Amino acid sequence: MPRVLIFVFDGLQPELVTPDLMPRLHTFAASGVRLQRHQPVFPSVTRVNASSIVTGCFPGTHGLPGNLSLIPAYHPTTPMNAMRPEFLELRERDGRLLLVPTLAEVLAGHGLDYVAAGIGSTGQSFVHHPNADHPNGNTPTLGASIHPEYTLPGDLHHQLTARFGPWPPPALPNVARIDRLVDVVTRYVLADRDPAVALLWCSEPDGSQHASPLNSGLVRAAAGAADAAFGRLLDWLEESGTASTTDVIVTCDHGHSTVDALVPLPELLAAAGFAPPGDPGGVVAAGNGGAALLYVPDGDRAVADRLAAWLMTQWWAGPLLASPRLGPIEGTLSTALLGLDGERGPDFALSFAWDDRPNDHGQRGYVYASGGKPGHGQHGSMSPAELRTFTVARGPAFRANATVSTPTGHPDLAPTVLRILGLDPPPHMDGRVIEEALVGGAPTPEPPAPLEEHVATRRLEGGDYRQRLLLAPAGRGAYVLEASAEHE
Repeated sequence: MPRVLIFVFDGLQPELVTPDLMPRLHTFAASGVRLQRHQPVFPSVTRVNASSIVTGCFPGTHGLPGNLSLIPAYHPTTPMNAMRPEFLELRERDGRLLLVPTLAEVLAGHGLDYVAAGIGSTGQSFVHHPNADHPNGNTPTLGASIHPEYTLPGDLHHQLTARFGPWPPPALPNVARIDRLVDVVTRYVLADRDPAVALLWCSEPDGSQHASPLNSGLVRAAAGAADAAFGRLLDWLEESGTASTTDVIVTCDHGHSTVDALVPLPELLAAAGFAPPGDPGGVVAAGNGGAALLYVPDGDRAVADRLAAWLMTQWWAGPLLASPRLGPIEGTLSTALLGLDGERGPDFALSFAWDDRPNDHGQRGYVYASGGKPGHGQHGSMSPAELRTFTVARGPAFRANATVSTPTGHPDLAPTVLRILGLDPPPHMDGRVIEEALVGGAPTPEPPAPLEEHVATRRLEGGDYRQRLLLAPAGRGAYVLEASAEHE
C-alpha cells in the first residue's frame, strides 16, 4: 500500500529555499516535481487554507471563510475566532464544524488511517479531523490530530505525553517543539501506526515572520530549523527502508507581506456613520490580516450598497467582492468567482491594498492590514507576495526532475492524494487531480482551462473605482493570478 507524507512549512517564503539556508529542502526540490504556480485560496490565512487542503474544497464549500468570520450558528453578530474552544462550541450548536467530510473521514470510509501532527494554532490542528472525538464521528482508531495542547481523539494526548514527555514550551524560533514534532511523527505516527496519509504542520517560519521583519535573522534561523527537521524526517524514511514507497508532498499555506499600517476597520465604520453590530442596519467586520470579511446581517440592501461605495473610496482598500445573495452591487465582483460564496460565505470580502516595495532586508511586498505589527510579516490579502507557495513533491507516484506550470492550488491536494492511493475523489471536492505531476499523467490538463479577466468599475463622488482580477478557474472557484484596484 502506498503512503503519502505531507510536510507543511507554515508561511514559507520561496526566497528562503536556498542551498545555504535550507539545503535539505533545496536538494529535495531539485530532484522532484515543482508546482510553480501552486496557490493558496483567498483569504490567504492559515485555518482557511488548512481546511482547503484537508477537504479539497474552496472556502464556500467547506464552510470556513476566515480565521475570523461571522457564523450565525455560533453567534448572529459576533465573529468567531477559528480556534479549538470556539470550534467545540460551534460543533455543539450546529452539529458541524466543516460542511463537508475531511480527508481523514474519506479515508476512514475505506478503512485507511490519516494522522496529522502540528505545532501551529489549535484551530489549524482541529480542522484535520474535527469529529474524531464526537459521537457522530469516525471510530477513534481511524484518524487522529496531534497538537501540543490536545489531541483528537482526546485520550491519545495522555499516551503521547507518557511516552515522549510534556511538550516543550513555544519559542521563537520554535526549535524544541519542531524537534519534538519530528520525534512523535517518526517514532509513533510512522513507526507504530503507519497511516496511509501522515501530515506534519511546522509552525515556522510563520511564527517568526509575524514576530519580526521578513528575511530578518530570526526568520532565517527559523527557516533553517524547519529545514533541519525536514531533513531528519527524510533520513528516517531512508533508514527505515520506506523512502522508496513513500510519496512526499511539501507545501506552505500562504506567503507573507510586510505590514505597512494598521486599518482599524470597526472604528472607521463607526466614524463613517454605520450602525454597530446588532443594531438595525448594523455592519459586522471580521479582520483577517491583509483581508476583511464584512456582513450586513439583516440584509439591508441600501446599507450594503452604501458600505460598498464607502469602501471603494478608502485609500487602503483593494479588490472588493460581494455575495450574489445581495444582488448586483455596482463596482464589485462576485465572491462566487473565488469559491467564497456558500452557506457561511461573507456578504463582502475585501483585500487590503498592497505594493511591491522591499523592506530593509530586501523582501518585497507591503500590505495594509487589520492586525499585526507594522514592519513585521502578515498575510490574508490578494498580494502576489501572499498568494503563492513553495510546493514540490517526490516519490514513486511523481515525475522526477520536472516542473508544472499550470495553475494549481490547495483544493487540488486532497484529490491528488486520493488518486495516489488508488481512490476516486468524492464529488464534493472542488479541486482536481494534478495529473501533470504524476507518473503517466498527461503533461497538461486536457483541455487547459482558459484564464478569465473580470473588471468592475464605479463612478463615485471624488473619483472612480476600478478593480481587475485575472483568474485561473478551478472547479467551483478560481485562483487569483493578478489582482488590482485603482482609485482615480
